[in-house]
Amino acid sequence: MRRYLLLCLLPVTAFAQHFTADVQKYIDYPGGTIAITDVTVIDGTGAAPRGHQTIVMEGGRISAVGAAANVRVPAGATMIAGSGKTVIPGLVMLHEHLYYTIPIDGFFNVAEMPGSFPRMYLAGGVTTSRTGGSIEPQTDLALRRMIGEGKMIGPDMDITAPYIERPGFDIPSINMIRDSAQAAREVAHWADKGCTSIKMYMHITRGDMMATVREAHQRGMKVTGHLCTVTYREAAEIGIDDLEHGFMASSDFDEGRVADSFDYPKAHQALQQLPVNSPKMKELIGLLIRKKVAVTSTLPVFEPYTGHEVILGGGGDAVLPVVYDRVKAGWDRAQGHDSLSADLFRREQAWEKQFFDGGGLLVAGTDPTGAGRTIAGYSDWREIELLVEGGFSIPQAIQVCTLNGARYLGRDKEIGTVAAGKRADLVLIDGDLGADVKTIRKMAVVFKGGVGFDTQKILASVKGRVGLN
Repeated sequence: MRRYLLLCLLPVTAFAQHFTADVQKYIDYPGGTIAITDVTVIDGTGAAPRGHQTIVMEGGRISAVGAAANVRVPAGATMIAGSGKTVIPGLVMLHEHLYYTIPIDGFFNVAEMPGSFPRMYLAGGVTTSRTGGSIEPQTDLALRRMIGEGKMIGPDMDITAPYIERPGFDIPSINMIRDSAQAAREVAHWADKGCTSIKMYMHITRGDMMATVREAHQRGMKVTGHLCTVTYREAAEIGIDDLEHGFMASSDFDEGRVADSFDYPKAHQALQQLPVNSPKMKELIGLLIRKKVAVTSTLPVFEPYTGHEVILGGGGDAVLPVVYDRVKAGWDRAQGHDSLSADLFRREQAWEKQFFDGGGLLVAGTDPTGAGRTIAGYSDWREIELLVEGGFSIPQAIQVCTLNGARYLGRDKEIGTVAAGKRADLVLIDGDLGADVKTIRKMAVVFKGGVGFDTQKILASVKGRVGLN
């Protein structure tokens, strides 16, 4: 069983040999020996940008990186002029979905986007992702396989099993359990199918979490959660590995809360009343750091409406027109009416920085759900921008979205930084990212295993498709 599990955990793309004709249309650099010369590198470690660097890729790996004057470029290498451009590691994003918000008769619901979203993630620089919950696990697993076989475009994917959740909200696409024993059985079933992560949801009990964590950890899997009934403190004591949505899903500060239950309005109000430098928050942050619990920033899904983009990251033309009109109508109604949300959002940004500065493992994702403003790829750019707007330096924001994600997945020896010997997962950006974080939106080529995909060609292929497939 252990050998089987390890095989499931390996990135499927490690075995890809060929690409179909349809995929080849989007490849500018098919591999071999490639050198990017005289480029600025932000390496993913949090270090300051380094100018005038040369990167050599051979056989899908980085064979050399350093000052341009000191790096020997092999004869016959394909040359890419990097002057005025920036290279960062491929993004490693840990709260992504292959579905998008599509309401049903007034009920919140989501629908799978198997055609557009994998492409958009890769075009957005995401070379490795973890799905933060699944509604069609068989589809997600098949997409991972097909990407690995070179039949589709997309990142390497760690697939999360269907949600572990109890009845509470009428969301047709969410998986429900009856009891803690069923929670453990769900873990075992989907682990055997090839899922690599477990996501717990809002109405589960402490007993459900104990059973899930025990079964998952026995199988070498990690457990994350978008919680409410269980507090962050309780989850940390039980042994959860990760908490989603920064501190926005914490019910810890509702002093009237009853165990194994929650009152969402009261929990949200308690957060709204919590000062940015609250000793209670600092105490919770300290506990999470001591317990080595990661926290996933998903700032785009909470971004205020007033004065901000309708579709974050500038991806409006990717959305099916009728869906865009629905999202825009909600955005119009919210203008000037979200001051409380905007104030809490700014404190959330500060709390994430406090967690990071204290030594916590802050990772990132985008959660393309909510009101429909967050979509794959484009929102990954926006997450980096929002981290910087919240006080992170640009190199720190890149670290959160690269090396930190790789560390959480246990793959930091393979991906997450620009370093010799690592897999050639790199993003070439047309401009000086160190001078302006908005330059993140100018991705030109995304290298995955040394194969360079044309970002603009991919994005052009999905215009008007989000909301359709």
